This record gives sequence, C-alpha cells and structure tokens, in this order.
Amino acid sequence: MRKRARVIYNPTSGREALKKDLIDILAVFEQAGYETSAFATTADPNSAQNEATRVAKAGFELIVAAGGDGTINQVVNGIAGLPHRPKMAIIPAGTTNDYARALHIPREDPLAAAKVVLKDQTIKMDIGQAGETYFINIAGGGLLTELTYDVPSNLKSIFGYLAYLLKGAELLPRIKPIDMDLTYDGGHFRGKASMFLLALTNSIGGFEQIVPDAALDDGKFTMIIVKTASMPEILRLMGLVLNGGKHINDPHIIYKKTSKVIAKPVEERMMINLDGEYGGDAPMKFRNLGQHIEMYANLDAIPDSAVTSESPEVLEAEQRFVKQVESLPDGERETED
Repeated sequence: MRKRARVIYNPTSGREALKKDLIDILAVFEQAGYETSAFATTADPNSAQNEATRVAKAGFELIVAAGGDGTINQVVNGIAGLPHRPKMAIIPAGTTNDYARALHIPREDPLAAAKVVLKDQTIKMDIGQAGETYFINIAGGGLLTELTYDVPSNLKSIFGYLAYLLKGAELLPRIKPIDMDLTYDGGHFRGKASMFLLALTNSIGGFEQIVPDAALDDGKFTMIIVKTASMPEILRLMGLVLNGGKHINDPHIIYKKTSKVIAKPVEERMMINLDGEYGGDAPMKFRNLGQHIEMYANLDAIPDSAVTSESPEVLEAEQRFVKQVESLPDGERETED
C-alpha cells in the first residue's frame, strides 16, 4: 500500500503565496513516494490541529504543515499526544518563520521548501509541553508575552518582522520586572526579572544568536532569565546578542540547560507565552519531550553542534538521573539567587 501525505495549508499565510504553488507542491510529495492530498484551514481556531489529529489516526505517514509558525504549532498539537505520530514536513509562509530558519528550510520559496523532502533527511525534534499544550520553539513569561500579544495580526502580515521591531521600541520604556519563582534541573531562581525564555531552537523572532549553542534533539530547553528591566541595560544586552551571542555570560543573565521548569508567580499575574500566543497563566510546569516528532530538514546545512547522536533511550536515562538529583536535599543542589 502506498504511503499517504496530507498537506495542511493556511490559505491566508504569506499573502496567499501558497495557493499558486499548491499543484506543484503536491507533485513534489508524489515524487517522494507519497499519495498526497491537501486541506485548507478554516476560520475555526483549531482547524489545523483537528485535521492533523484526524489524518494521524487514519494512518497517514506524513503531514505537511504549510503556513506560519502558528500552523506548525497547531499541527504538532494535533499529533503530539498520540501513540502514532506521522513524520512532518514544513513549508514556511509566515512572518518570521523561526522553525524553518532553525531547520534550514527555504523561507522565501514554497516550492523549494517542499523539495527538501526529496533529500530524505530527517531529524527527531524535541518539543515542549506546558500543561496540556505543546510548543515547538519558545515558551516564556514577562516582556516577551507583552510584545507578541500587542502586535496586531494584520500588522504581522503587512510589515512582517518590522512590526515586532516597531512594537518593541514602543514597549521598552514600559518594561518593569516582576517577581518570579522558577525551579529547574539542579537549581532555583526567585527574584525580579523582566522575562524568562525556554528555547527549543536557536531562532527566536528572527534572531539566531539569542541561543547560540542550541541543540534540536538533546532533550533540553535553553533557559534564559533576564534579571534587569533597565532600558539602557536591555539595549546593551541586545547589542551583545547581535555581537555573536555574548550575552550568555553577562551577570544580568541566567543561562542554563534544563529538561523541565516549574514557573510560579510571586505576587502579580504572570502570563505565559507559547510560540507567540497566550498559553495561560503561571503556575505552569514545562517539560521537554526529547526527540518526539520526526521532521524533514535540510541536515546538510544544520551545524553538527545542533544535532546530537544520542538515542531516546540515552535521553531517558539522563532524565532519570536528573530526577534522582532533584530528590536530594535542597542544600545539596545548586541555587541561583
């Protein structure tokens, strides 16, 4: 029986650029050996997620998420909790396309992005889980949540990443720290911070140096806590990011690898951002699901340092070790203040 693929595409992404290439895109996946069909998402907010769940349960071997990072997020949420998870491919057509950037998939040419499947190169990607929701790229609280929520969707479509930069410049004078309580592998932070981030890839909002040593399949988040809300200090930190990722050693930054995080508010509300959308309020527990979904990627272009050779069994053994460390008395574990 021939393998089946379903292209789930957002007809409004990328100024509707996908529509004109759709027939050729289907032909590429046919060439790769998949009997391929397409589904256009609707106004239903869970349209892509529900369709992904349906075709996964129907036994499809491949789901192609064609659209922005939001479409990819929905497809992942549709299959991440299932025992049978099809392979995934992505065709970017959004604003920043962080996930495609991390996988070195062409971001300006949907047909070229589809042809990545012909290289037959895949990677088993980590994803994150926050409560009952899954995320593919970032989670966080603080400044980041305000920035992404405040950029209207029509501005994202018209001006792309420029909309984020303009909104960020407007937001900087209003930044204030909030009290956070964050527990992570081997450590604990309680204090004031303008934001925390949990990253799964090296691309956040189009910047590739925020997490310069990101690995895509190591079972770990990269956690960044920004312990200042001073506008001059934040501008200085942004300069260090652009200057080769030198922010990671700054005393105003906590930069750690961790397989899970528990985030709690201290006094005021702390909204949680999951892949650029509101994901609920803290308290919230975040888990890294190591090597959970197999993705087609341009492995030839991905640095060796971003891909580990460890199997899911090794990652599971590491996580068991972390649990044993966490069971030690508090005085025997590292604490960040």
